[in-house]
Amino acid sequence: MSIKVGDKAPDFTLVSKTANGPELVTLGDLIGKSNIVLLFVPMAFTGGCTAEFCSISQGISEYDALDAKVLGISGDNPFAQEAWAQKEGITISLLSDYEHAVTKTYGVAYDQFLPAKNLIMGGVSKRSAFVIDKAGVVQYAEVLEVPSDMPDFDAIKAVLAGL
Repeated sequence: MSIKVGDKAPDFTLVSKTANGPELVTLGDLIGKSNIVLLFVPMAFTGGCTAEFCSISQGISEYDALDAKVLGISGDNPFAQEAWAQKEGITISLLSDYEHAVTKTYGVAYDQFLPAKNLIMGGVSKRSAFVIDKAGVVQYAEVLEVPSDMPDFDAIKAVLAGL
């Protein structure tokens, strides 16, 4: 079962690869500093995930104006995420959930990713979006079953504007 509006956001620590090397990012350290938008995506270097994160990167000033930090999460290793970010111009922080632990905690893991195409990869993140307020409470939750569907970014911005 996925995390829902009103739940306390489960804390986690994941690796982010930066120009200075790998860094640990802990959600709890960010709570209280800004609102947080968590975006889970299935896989780096895929069309939908690239389009989503490039769009967010290009419009990051809108999220900054809404006092929101955007974090992208996938099960890819941090070195692949860094290569993806450099190749595509993705500027949001990318966090590696390589063991799929956070994906499972948030209840957004596929049991079988694209079984119709015989891609039986359990644990892959469903495209999902969560808005977490400065108190650490989930104010928006959207979990999509179809990998090509995109979150409702207008609704996300409206929730952020109300915080």
